Amino acid sequence: MSIASNLARIHDEIINAAVRAHRDPGTVALMAVSKMNPPEAILEAYAAGQRLFGENRVQEWQTKRPSLADLLPAVDVHLIGPLQNNKTSKAAEIFNAIDTLDSLKTAERLNAAAQSLNKTLRVLIEVKLSPEDTKHGITPTELPSLLAALLPLHHLQVRGLMTVPPFDEDPETARPYFQHLRRLRDENLPLHPTLTQLSMGMSNDFAVAIQEGATTIRIGTAIFGKRAYLNP
Repeated sequence: MSIASNLARIHDEIINAAVRAHRDPGTVALMAVSKMNPPEAILEAYAAGQRLFGENRVQEWQTKRPSLADLLPAVDVHLIGPLQNNKTSKAAEIFNAIDTLDSLKTAERLNAAAQSLNKTLRVLIEVKLSPEDTKHGITPTELPSLLAALLPLHHLQVRGLMTVPPFDEDPETARPYFQHLRRLRDENLPLHPTLTQLSMGMSNDFAVAIQEGATTIRIGTAIFGKRAYLNP
């Protein structure tokens, strides 16, 4: 199937999941996870109407950007992979948002870089709710203090939370993790009114994520198929 037909099918599934959850489908954004896919795949998705994309590595997106220069003013590209401190300046420059903020040190570096670029950078805080060593993010107990420490960083706009639950063929396995992230957002929202977004749910479990309040779902393989692009 083509990327366009995959996008159309997923949009239909988003609508169905939102309606079942008594939600407005317009409150759920579809992020096309284009990591490890060539610029041509992004162009095809763009031609089909897709504007929100997720990339995993600073260097990979930096390599792709020249081929997509004509699209850049119209697309919203987020970093959804771990961010090394030595890549913060470049990340602030080439991404529209950082969805994996997990430390004050990284936040301070991003804020300084955004200030030098005269921009406000949108960020999500990644929360680690899984015991897996491969997962990244802060612990739930660290969240309130990090949120408080971010308040003076005026070139960052904290928009919400992000998490990656353990993978399981049964999407119901992810539900407790999605519920936990939503509770964390709701608990901290009174003191941090911009903390409205929940980025959670991928190809195998996004319907459950929508039921639990996801505002952005991240879909890769179900849109682009098997990844054929090797990271530089």
